[in-house]
Amino acid sequence: MTVASKVREICQELVLSPEVLKEVCDCLQEEINKGLAKDSHPEATVKCFPTYVRELPNGKEEGRFLALDLGGTNFRVLLIEFSSKCRMDSKIYAVPQPIMVGPGDGLFDHIAECLASFIKERNLGNELLPLGFTFSFPCKQEGLTKARLAQWTKGFKCEGVEGRDVVELLKQAIARRGDVQIKICAVLNDTTGTLMSCAWKNRNCRIGLIVGTGTNACYMEKLEKVELWDEVIDDPPQIFVSRSVVINTEWGAFGDNGCLDFVRTEYDNNIDSESVNPGKQLYEKMISGMYMGEIARQVLVRLVSEGLLFGGFASDILLEKGSFFTKYISEIESDKSGDFNNCRAILEELGFNDATDADCANVRHVCECVSRRAANLTAAGVSVLLNRIGEESVTVAVDGSVYRFHPHFHNLMVEQISQLVKPGIKFDLMLSEDGSGRGAALVAAVASRCAAMR
Repeated sequence: MTVASKVREICQELVLSPEVLKEVCDCLQEEINKGLAKDSHPEATVKCFPTYVRELPNGKEEGRFLALDLGGTNFRVLLIEFSSKCRMDSKIYAVPQPIMVGPGDGLFDHIAECLASFIKERNLGNELLPLGFTFSFPCKQEGLTKARLAQWTKGFKCEGVEGRDVVELLKQAIARRGDVQIKICAVLNDTTGTLMSCAWKNRNCRIGLIVGTGTNACYMEKLEKVELWDEVIDDPPQIFVSRSVVINTEWGAFGDNGCLDFVRTEYDNNIDSESVNPGKQLYEKMISGMYMGEIARQVLVRLVSEGLLFGGFASDILLEKGSFFTKYISEIESDKSGDFNNCRAILEELGFNDATDADCANVRHVCECVSRRAANLTAAGVSVLLNRIGEESVTVAVDGSVYRFHPHFHNLMVEQISQLVKPGIKFDLMLSEDGSGRGAALVAAVASRCAAMR
């Protein structure tokens, strides 16, 4: 079944040429330099915060650690034991909507309560366990255990937290309860955790990437390029093998200063203006799972209004904002060529009971354009980091629902990075197993190891 030429024409603005992607790379390179430089950092949109993680795991970490993982509508508490292998016990807790938008103390009291019940259920009360805290929101780190929330993202809006140290808020909430003892060894975000978790198995790992509800990346940068680094570089020299630090780019905000306007479309503008954070996280809004389905829905609505889909008839469901889930894109693109089983089932859910093969082919084309654009934009970002690191063989640790569940995202990224990376650089993308859980415990384990050497 072929795609109608008029449909292709309308979707064309979602297709990025090699020249455009090259320009995206050049822009990001410039924005990262601004983020790392002292004078331009305050105005920079890509903040490039140093994480204070200096050392990657060496595979010899051992002991029992707690990890706390907050980055979305659920959070997890984990107990992790490292020996020759890694044993893990975890429990998922919900963050109810009223808590996501209520006062900050309410959020941290809720986390402390769940943490206490986890510890009691497992009779860990008499052990003082080191804890790694994954807090996956933009933060300015001021030390391994100090991070101020720069701004809420992903639908959170708790009052009284922005600008404050989240470790201190968690400690206060634990103290208010007075029934558990915890030693918080490190605070990190999910990209750093993803990098650490992979590096435990793979010594070439230098980049952590998330493509899920949101998108972000971190990478190992040489200290002499990090003007924001305010500590002694060799402190003390025998502890840190590398003269590098993990940089949390916070690249979701790339484009917030208008530098990506040349690739943004009317759909991107609509999504932005209707979001909880207009003008913010513009790169993320073109890539991540929170928005991809909605971009596709807006294109479909336009095709219907021009009489090119479903005979010009739109169902009430399709006209509802947010009704076309990002998972639909993955499911529709999982259909084999010429077969539309998933596509038909989804269209029926959306109120189209008699879609033709031509309708299905057009819907699939829209999904492919949206996901390919997201993969290409992500690939451009990764290429910039690979070129900065400049090592001849680098592994990129990747996690997030979009990368995990979209059937072609990995291949689309590999294909595009190969074209954008400097000749002679070999790379591979490795799915990270539980970065925000195991990765947090590893940061705590490496911190404990380095502290023991002091």
